[in-house]
Amino acid sequence: MSKPREALLVGKVVLVTGGSRGIGRAAALACAAAGADVAVTYRTGKARAEDVAGAIRSMGRRAHLVAADITIPEEWDRLAHEAHSAFGRVDAWVNNAGVDILTGKTRERSRLEKLDLLLAVDLRGTILGSWAAVELMRDQPGGGTIINMAWDHVAFGLAGEPAQLFAAAKGGVAGFSKSLARTVAPHVRVNVLAPGWVETAYGEGLDASVKSRITGTIPLERWGTPQDVAHAVVYLASDAAAYVTGQMLMINGGAVM
Repeated sequence: MSKPREALLVGKVVLVTGGSRGIGRAAALACAAAGADVAVTYRTGKARAEDVAGAIRSMGRRAHLVAADITIPEEWDRLAHEAHSAFGRVDAWVNNAGVDILTGKTRERSRLEKLDLLLAVDLRGTILGSWAAVELMRDQPGGGTIINMAWDHVAFGLAGEPAQLFAAAKGGVAGFSKSLARTVAPHVRVNVLAPGWVETAYGEGLDASVKSRITGTIPLERWGTPQDVAHAVVYLASDAAAYVTGQMLMINGGAVM
């Protein structure tokens, strides 16, 4: 008999990078709601991270915050050590942290600066985070699972310079994750989530007519929410996905098939 969603992660520890807002925040809260204790990393926005930790604790779960700059290799060792010290193990490691090149001050940077940021955070950060997770999980009973974040259009393509830059980083994440999955099996599972058009900062600030046009390309006729992605995180982090590795699951309403 399958477990209800709210019990899928009972007894497990989940680490979510970039967990103070957006998809990361939703993933951290969904994992806690499913029964997990949660470690959350953040680079800035301490108040937002503390808010997430407070919400996790209000569900009766343990929370641990780690401030870290994931572009620095040594930070990963410290991050892993802190999480292990706090909880004794990490069952699921979610490499969610990424750069937003579409909104805020980063939008005004040159394309080379944007590319360097994406490669440093989204691609290199995911690789370093995955390696840190493997070292942590390699010798622990039961192994563990790693969940990395790509993008649905890496499998289809999308016109425009921002899409080229994003695809370069997220396509690397997808390819790296498949090779890692073959390398670390059977003790550690590695899977990829590929969100499509999701209501984050970019979607919230988009012109209504443009947003409507994009919605028209989605078979399920709506943009996704961070919670839609978070539900998939819970599934992949749980024993319900015990026979799933090396896969990329698109959370996109059918926009890319």
